[in-house]
Amino acid sequence: MTDYKINFRELKSKIGIDDVAYDLGYKLDKKAGVGRYIELVLSDGRTKCDTIIISNPNNKAAQTFFRRDGSKGDVVTLIRENLNSFNVSGRDEWHRVAKVLAKFANAPEPKYHEDREYVRSAKVDAVFDSARYEVKPIDLHKLPPLFAQRGLSAETVQALSPFISLIRDKKNEKFEGFNIGFPYTQGEDETVKGYEIRGYGGYKSKAVGSNSNSAAWVADLSGGNSEAVKRVFFCESAFDAMAFYQMNRLQLSSDVALVSLGGTFSDGQIIGVMTRFPQAKAYDCFDNDLAGRIYGLRMLALLEEIPMKINKTNEGILVEAKGKRFVLNQDRSLAAQLSEHLNIRYRAGQWLPLKAFKDWNDCLLNKPMERVITPHKEEREQNLAERRNAGLKV
Repeated sequence: MTDYKINFRELKSKIGIDDVAYDLGYKLDKKAGVGRYIELVLSDGRTKCDTIIISNPNNKAAQTFFRRDGSKGDVVTLIRENLNSFNVSGRDEWHRVAKVLAKFANAPEPKYHEDREYVRSAKVDAVFDSARYEVKPIDLHKLPPLFAQRGLSAETVQALSPFISLIRDKKNEKFEGFNIGFPYTQGEDETVKGYEIRGYGGYKSKAVGSNSNSAAWVADLSGGNSEAVKRVFFCESAFDAMAFYQMNRLQLSSDVALVSLGGTFSDGQIIGVMTRFPQAKAYDCFDNDLAGRIYGLRMLALLEEIPMKINKTNEGILVEAKGKRFVLNQDRSLAAQLSEHLNIRYRAGQWLPLKAFKDWNDCLLNKPMERVITPHKEEREQNLAERRNAGLKV
């Protein structure tokens, strides 16, 4: 790689991860929102083959990406993953990567400008501005039908209504109605730091400038007595948290809190919530997919104060910690498996959806997972190459 070091540095500053992804056939997922991050999805027309989340969409030099399974990287990483799709030859892998970078650096403006202009036109505010949104409480006599569509009962909505709002973006000229907003708070500060937003047609987003680094949706059922909270249940979305509450309500009392991370995972979110509830134990209620298991493992490592390197493998989840390397099975309790290799204080537990279901909301709706056959790497690369050589228009 040393022969190309200078070129790599210079070329990477000119080429965005989105440049490469769009060229490979990825499309912008507008429903996921546009802000400090964007989501690009690769699909075969029927199912999603891959999703990457890109940071700094309007600053090529600063872009990085990650997937919800824990993998991440820069523009070179994405090129290396798909190197056979670019039809370039060279002395070795790095020579081929350098050729791809040079090709993108000297290419004319691509034809996927529509998605680009959409991203550019979305104003990214660094700080949440509450004045931008009209907010009103849930009307318990006229609940949005979306709750019932998600299998959520009127009793569940009523019980959690102090932590739910109706929200309208005053700057959105295309939609004048209200969506469901789940307010983000940080620690014991009740000031709203943003919103997780859900609407009709599968619409999901976050309020512009929402603090997803250290704030989260928190439903404290103790009535504000944070010292009394004994269990905190972490979910990936507010609808999942509501579904978890509805399905397990008879086993829950007022000494619990429900938390949604809003589809992301930040150490600051976990630490902030658990600092607010110093007597509580955290519970991993994340999804039943690989990304959910990695979220749970990251939370456990954080609360156990164990520096941990986590990678996915064909055998399972590879963990490196305290000089040891071992593989975890995502179908078994993570804490129990870790205790076989490390000293665990059990500051985190698991309360997962039934194995047949991806998440708690699907469990409530009795919507089991479909078995997805993932193509081999060679098949994926061949499909990408065929799509690209066919002149796919995005």
